[in-house]
Amino acid sequence: MAFHGPERRVVITGMGVITPVGLNVQDYWQSLLVGKSGAGPITYFDASMYETKFACEVKGFDPMKHMDRKLAQRTDLFTQFALVATETALADSRLNVEQEDRERIGVIVGSGIGGMWTYHKQQETVLKTGGPRQISPFFIPMMISDIAPGRISMRYGLKGPNYSTTSACATSSHAIGDAFILIQRGDADVMITGGAEAAICPMGIGGFNAMRALSTRNDAPEKASRPFDKNRDGFVMGEGSAILILEEVGHAIRRNAKIYAELGGIGFTADAHHITEPAPGGEGAVRSMRQAIKDAGLTADDVDYINTHGTSTPVGDVSETAAIKGVFGERAYRMAVNSTKSMIGHLLGAAGAAEAVATIMSICENKVHPTINLETPDPECDLNYIPNTARDWNINVAISNTFGFGGHNASLLFRRYQE
Repeated sequence: MAFHGPERRVVITGMGVITPVGLNVQDYWQSLLVGKSGAGPITYFDASMYETKFACEVKGFDPMKHMDRKLAQRTDLFTQFALVATETALADSRLNVEQEDRERIGVIVGSGIGGMWTYHKQQETVLKTGGPRQISPFFIPMMISDIAPGRISMRYGLKGPNYSTTSACATSSHAIGDAFILIQRGDADVMITGGAEAAICPMGIGGFNAMRALSTRNDAPEKASRPFDKNRDGFVMGEGSAILILEEVGHAIRRNAKIYAELGGIGFTADAHHITEPAPGGEGAVRSMRQAIKDAGLTADDVDYINTHGTSTPVGDVSETAAIKGVFGERAYRMAVNSTKSMIGHLLGAAGAAEAVATIMSICENKVHPTINLETPDPECDLNYIPNTARDWNINVAISNTFGFGGHNASLLFRRYQE
């Protein structure tokens, strides 16, 4: 179903990111525009025995610049990413939470996997010591995915709706959609929302290798993520966090907030088909895009740009291309279509939010970043994917797609804000 709330419009007033190509929105956006790849050899552990030896790691992140040592020691990397992205998003929004009714501010931040590094390290402790006595009492609170929104609420004293979403790659788009619904129905005036992930660890890389989901282009990591290219061979693992400040428009206007864009509609569907492969012809994706458009009160002809899920997998890219054609018909060939994952890799549960930020910046600046590494077009992928060079593009309405293992589909429709 599509979700139709009362006339409480929802706008974006702040954004923060931690990504493989930038630790703030402006650096991230400029990196995307110039086609900078975040891929490189894995430095977190010895990956010599793994089929995939590279990933899109976050560079230069220092949690100690943003939190005390005790908090850093008691939080997994994914939570640290979320806390810092939230800090920068709140600063960007100029929202003084101490002057707000903090029962009207909520947090929904999702993670597809949660504290995988914490699990790995604690399991190593058990194996090395031969028993469970050395397991940290903070093991479970550090690992569980809902601890990121919990920690955010504690840091700022926020007492509105607070939880985590988990739907694989669609996780943070679902988080944003849930936050949108809660504001629409009057349960909150402001929502801090998005996703965080830090799964570039031995079991993360090994697990996706076992599925044959990752690229193994070890000789040229920066060329490995190549959505819609004929020679793509899988996705590249990424990590990081992206946080959006969603706000009821009247609340934003009263405090003279900067408004980036409006979240106009959402579409959530299920494939009910296969644990990893999309439904034939992208049938579930077709319905999610159509629902987002309907929810916004628009038509397919109003959409100017699609930020695709675009993972660089052989099946997924063909399916999404077919879905876009299924929704937009001949108009699909006249739209801008691109993949942020070509540069930052796949941030798993944080992907939707990171790509939403790119979509919003595209609306703000009337520019679309390139899909890099698109050198040999796949005949089945024949849309305008903005190959290799950014383009100026007049954008009033855009859709950001994310699709997750388990058949989860989420489409977010953003539009230029007009009073």
